[in-house]
Amino acid sequence: MPTFKLHGVVAHFAAFKKHIGFYPPVRGDARLQKAASIYAGPKGNLKFPLDEPIPYALIERIVKFKVQQHSKTRARQPRLPS
Repeated sequence: MPTFKLHGVVAHFAAFKKHIGFYPPVRGDARLQKAASIYAGPKGNLKFPLDEPIPYALIERIVKFKVQQHSKTRARQPRLPS
């Protein structure tokens, strides 16, 4: 499963017979969760049906949010001496 990482997993995706799966679930931003809710699968992952246009703008918002989350987490972690 292709994975994009930046100080941890930002997103995975996979192709299935009828949809493209996008992981992990969106958490931490109520507006973004609401926008993504129409694509939510049973475990919170997103399912983009192959017979509909891919919502690239939504995916971009999710990825930017995840990168921001990871950057904040990384900034809070103590740095080890070199």
